[in-house]
Amino acid sequence: MACSAADKENKEPPPPPWFKNKKALSNVLYAMRRHSLSTTQERVPLSVFTKPTTKLQDLSTLTNLVSDRTSLLSDGILLKILSKIPESQRTANFLVSKRWLNLQGRLVRSLKLLDWGFLVSGRLLLRFPNLVRVDLVGGCLVSPRNNSGISVSHKTVSFRVGSDNVVDGSSSNKDWVFNEDSVLNADEVDRGLRVLADGFPNLRKLAVINAGETGLLIVAEECPTLQELELRMCNDRVLRGIAACKNLQILRLGGTVDGLYVSLVSDIGLSIVAKGCKRLVKLELSGCKGSYEGIRAIGQCCVMLEELTLCNHEMEDGWLLALSYFENLKSLRFSSCTRIDGGFRLDEHLGFCPAVESLFLDKCRIRDKTSLRALFLVCRNVKELVLKNCWGLTDDMFTTASVLRTIRMLSLEGCSLLTSQGLECVIIPWNELKSLKVKSCNNIKDDEVVSDVFSSLKNLKWEPDRKTRVSISLDGTGMGKRGDKFFNKARDWKSLSGS
Repeated sequence: MACSAADKENKEPPPPPWFKNKKALSNVLYAMRRHSLSTTQERVPLSVFTKPTTKLQDLSTLTNLVSDRTSLLSDGILLKILSKIPESQRTANFLVSKRWLNLQGRLVRSLKLLDWGFLVSGRLLLRFPNLVRVDLVGGCLVSPRNNSGISVSHKTVSFRVGSDNVVDGSSSNKDWVFNEDSVLNADEVDRGLRVLADGFPNLRKLAVINAGETGLLIVAEECPTLQELELRMCNDRVLRGIAACKNLQILRLGGTVDGLYVSLVSDIGLSIVAKGCKRLVKLELSGCKGSYEGIRAIGQCCVMLEELTLCNHEMEDGWLLALSYFENLKSLRFSSCTRIDGGFRLDEHLGFCPAVESLFLDKCRIRDKTSLRALFLVCRNVKELVLKNCWGLTDDMFTTASVLRTIRMLSLEGCSLLTSQGLECVIIPWNELKSLKVKSCNNIKDDEVVSDVFSSLKNLKWEPDRKTRVSISLDGTGMGKRGDKFFNKARDWKSLSGS
C-alpha cells in the first residue's frame, strides 16, 4: 500500500548502526558511565573494569565500584528526592557530602542573615542560589567589641550591649542601649542590597533596617517580583526608593521605637507610599507620625488595601476621620497604642468604613471614652471584635461598644477590669452574636452571668479566671474533691507519716 507524502515526512529517522548491535550498544553505555564516574570521583584504573556483556552486569559492576551509590543519580533526580523529605528533617542533609551540601542549598527558599560579610562576599549566592525570602535585619546589627552580657530584644530583633556603654550598672551616656554604632550605616546597607538584587532577581520578600534610598531603588528595579517589604528605621526620604515597587502587596514601615532610636515617617512619606504602591493589600505602620492628610492619601490611592495595622502610632488628632476613604478595608488592627485619637465633639462628622469586618485591639491603653466610641462608630459594621490585654477597659468604657449591632464574634482576653455586669449589658442586645471567648478576665465570675446569655451561642470558650481553668481541667477526675477533703481535716503536722 502506497504511503502519502505526509506519512513520509512524519516517519521517524532510522536508528544509528551501532544501536542495532547489542555489543556496540553495551560498550557505549559502559563508556558513558565510566566518564560520569571520572568527573565525580578519582579515576579508576582500566584494569579494574571488565567489559560488560549485558546492561545488568554493567550496572552491578558500577554499583560495586562506587561507595556513594547516590552519585549514579543526576542532580535533578536527587533534588526531587530531597524535596520530598520534611523540612524538619532536611537540616542534617548537608553533612553527607559536598554534593549534598550544594543540593540542599538549592532547596532553601527562606533565610535570616546574621553575618553581613556572608552577603557582600558573594557566598550567600553560591550557597543558597534560589532564595526568595530574605531577612537582613540581624545582619545589619553590629555586635559590640566588648560584650557586657546584656541582651536587648524588641519584637523579632535582638542585639547586644557593649560593656563600654555601661558604667557601674548605669548608663554612661544617653544612647547607651542603641546608637549609630549599633547598626550599619546606610551606604554599607545599600551596597549589600545591590549584591542581593543582582544575585536574586526573583526575590519576593525582604526585611532590612537602616536602608538608603539608592539601595531600595536598585531592589525595586532588579526585583520586579518583590511582593512583601519590611523597612525598619526608615524615614520620608528613604520611602522615595520604594515608589518603583509596582507589584508590592505587603508593606511594613517601622519609624520611631521608644527608648531605641528616632526615625520620622510623616505625611510626606505616607503620600509617597500612596502614590507609588497602589497595589497594597496589607499595610503596617509602626511608630509613624502622620495625620488626616497622610491617611486619606493612602485610602484614596491604595484602593485594594484590605488590612491596616497601627503599632504604637503617633498620629495627630483627627486622623480617624480619614478611615472613611478606605472603601475596601476589611480588617483594622491596633497594637501597643497608648491612645487612639482625640478631639471629637460631634458624631455626624465621623463617617464610617463600609467594608470593615474585623477590629482588633491588642495591648492598647484605653483612657479616652470619646475616642473609643468614635472608633466604634467608624467601624459600626464590624462582625468580629477582639480586645486583648487592653489596659483601662472598664465597664464604662466597654459600654461604648453598644453602638455595634452586627457583632457575630467577640473575644476578650486579659481585660481584668471588666466585670460580669458590664459584659452582660453590652452583649445581650447583640442578636447576631454566635461566638464568645472570655479568657483571663478575673472580674468576670461564673455565678454572676445569666445563663440566657449563652443560649443562642454556637461557639463558647469560657475561661475568665485561673480558678475556672483549673476546675474545667480537673472536671471528672475527682482530684479537687479529694484534695479539699484532705486539707479541711484538722490534723497535726506531727501525726503525718515521715515526720
